Amino acid sequence: MRVLVQKFGGTSVKDKSSRLHAIGHIKEALAEGYKLVVVVSAMGRFPDPYATDSLLALINGNQTELSNKEKDLLLSCGEIISATVFSHDLLEKQIESVAISGGEAGIITTDNFSNAQIKTIDTKHIYELLKKYQVIVVAGFQGKTDNNEITTIGRGGSDTSATALAVALRAEYVDIFTDVNGIMTADPRVVSNAKKLEAISYTEICNLAYQGAKVIHPRAVEIAMQANVPIRVRSNLLKDKGTLITNIPESDYSENIHDRLVTGIAYVNHITQIKIQETIEPQQLHVKVFKAMAESGISVDFINISPNGVVYTIFERDYLLARNVLNALNVSPVYTKDCAKVSLVGAGMSGLPGVTSKIVQTLANKQIPILQSADSHRTIWVLIQNEHLETALNALHVAFQLE
Repeated sequence: MRVLVQKFGGTSVKDKSSRLHAIGHIKEALAEGYKLVVVVSAMGRFPDPYATDSLLALINGNQTELSNKEKDLLLSCGEIISATVFSHDLLEKQIESVAISGGEAGIITTDNFSNAQIKTIDTKHIYELLKKYQVIVVAGFQGKTDNNEITTIGRGGSDTSATALAVALRAEYVDIFTDVNGIMTADPRVVSNAKKLEAISYTEICNLAYQGAKVIHPRAVEIAMQANVPIRVRSNLLKDKGTLITNIPESDYSENIHDRLVTGIAYVNHITQIKIQETIEPQQLHVKVFKAMAESGISVDFINISPNGVVYTIFERDYLLARNVLNALNVSPVYTKDCAKVSLVGAGMSGLPGVTSKIVQTLANKQIPILQSADSHRTIWVLIQNEHLETALNALHVAFQLE
């Protein structure tokens, strides 16, 4: 049995027209001899009536009085509606299909309601269904506990459902259908000459996703990477095969390393930099600052620790809380608001001198100050003021010949 998993996002199932495009992809796969497991997200986006955020709005969003367990009961309905409607459309086209919940698909999770983790997948039932039907439509974003309680697995959960099922079923591919035609070298809304990547490694797309690229959830990629199941990110509206995400050996970069020092550029904005200096007992400063942030539930990022102080960033939504917390510690922070973190990702830059120099020179040529920087094996980060973001992204895109 050749199994292919296809996942259709909210914009790909939002209306009859979109679903007909999706059915076209399903017909092509069936003609190639596959049995299909199709994972669907809730239909559309807010304010579409059955989108996840629309359902959440019915209970006052995150200010709801409901427990997370009760909230999961509600939010799981979006994907259930989507799965059953999609199966109906397939049956109208004489395609044998059946809709099932994530729990019925055998997805067993922890009981951390609203952000459950997949523990295991029991494939027995879904294999039995594949003997009877051409297509199994699975409600994404959800599973069940060992006690048969409904859970949801966090934002990006349908991507995670799809790759986890693909691993469990030993699928040949996972196709992630969305409203863009693959992974781009940069955000095309900001960089007009961004181009589609034909292929990218698991590690590179994970880094890009964690640094702000939103095409696929990094947790889904990590699951596929563990079992080496290839992912294709594709447009629902096109026949193109999109971008292939797979294991690309580092040696494959060697011949054209100068053409692909950097694979892509991502960014996160609406962040605030906090800088604190202390000459008396600086080690205690490190401890008390980060302990206070953690106890207040404030996520910190881009951390630089020096003998005399700390520098880090937070999301702007946490600024007022962080300011109150730090005031109570009797320290004197310097705040730089409205910042953006720009991340350059590429396996080709590993161990190669001159990449950071090129970044610094490019930004200096545009008179863009760098507020903070850091690097790892495959990623270099710089913090700049948000007002320079568009100029910086376009200049770096040209400097590394991504266009």
